Amino acid sequence: MLTARDVIAVVEAFAPTSLAFPDDPIGLQVGRADKPVAKVWLALDPSPAVIAEAAQAGADLLITHHELFYQPLKRLDTQSWRGRAIATAIQNDLTVYAAHTNLDVTEGGVNDVLAELFGLRNVEILDRLSNERLRKLVVFVPLSHADRVRDAICGAGAGFIGRYSHCTFNTPGQGTFLAQDGANPFLGQVGELTRADEIRVETVVPEQLTERVICAMLDAHPYEEVAYDLYPLEVMGRPFGIGRVGDLDSARSLGEFADFVRQQLGLSHIRFGGDPAVNLTRVAIVGGSGGRWADKALAKGAQVLVTADCDHHQVAEAWEDGLAIVDATHAALERPVLQKLREVIEQGTTGQVDVDVSAVREDPFTWA
Repeated sequence: MLTARDVIAVVEAFAPTSLAFPDDPIGLQVGRADKPVAKVWLALDPSPAVIAEAAQAGADLLITHHELFYQPLKRLDTQSWRGRAIATAIQNDLTVYAAHTNLDVTEGGVNDVLAELFGLRNVEILDRLSNERLRKLVVFVPLSHADRVRDAICGAGAGFIGRYSHCTFNTPGQGTFLAQDGANPFLGQVGELTRADEIRVETVVPEQLTERVICAMLDAHPYEEVAYDLYPLEVMGRPFGIGRVGDLDSARSLGEFADFVRQQLGLSHIRFGGDPAVNLTRVAIVGGSGGRWADKALAKGAQVLVTADCDHHQVAEAWEDGLAIVDATHAALERPVLQKLREVIEQGTTGQVDVDVSAVREDPFTWA
């Protein structure tokens, strides 16, 4: 049976912890990483109702977007919502884990899900925060197994350069080795110098995937002892950042677009700031609270920013500068990523765990 650590590894391969904002307390919140897991529960918030729901359903691991400990906890008061949530999780041996800003930033995360939901094209990052750290992997493989090893390391996530996958460089050469007593060589005999026709396979590996790629390489390689090198690289890998910006298929008025966003998010109402008749062709998105990225949206040529939790001054000043704001609710913008996370976990665990999404209503706002 898989453990919470195994499932968490799948989540962190998709949304690396290195992408989280500084001081964002992501990761294990309550429980233990070695907890055996048969059922995973997904939710936005680790509320008492969500934790009770997960426990009643027999879940072993609850993964949420928002943390239990986003604000430091100075005492465990079981009359407070956090105290009740923590107590219920402990009483039911429920492990709780949070993926917050790393899930916002990562490729395929909160903002990419929204960009797809709103039908944006030519999508790019709104505000670049960092670039992926890369390593160069070099491995020496006999000719007979070169394809097998290449497929294994690229299948584990190596070999990506921009929008190209399976990028490798292959140089033929000759390796030598002399198997000692107790060895079990794939080629040659113990005590005899062996000359082997080999391929030097080179590729790039995202730093956070190094262990997974090396394990896949070793499993696919026929040698008892594999010769390989791993080098740190100074070149910049994929960019990561908050928000997305992209183009609509065709121009829409602000009023039409706001209603489209409302429908896509399943809301009964939505609010927006700007002239309802103004035409839009380029859209910026920040899932969650994103009003402070208005200037970045303008700089990227957007005419509207879709986000949540904007105040009077943010909306008024943005519109004076030529940027409309569509302000949905925080929960409505973030909840769509849970289905994506469900797919990631199901694929990453090859169906060894059941994954369900909470049915608890997590949006605190009601429209009268």
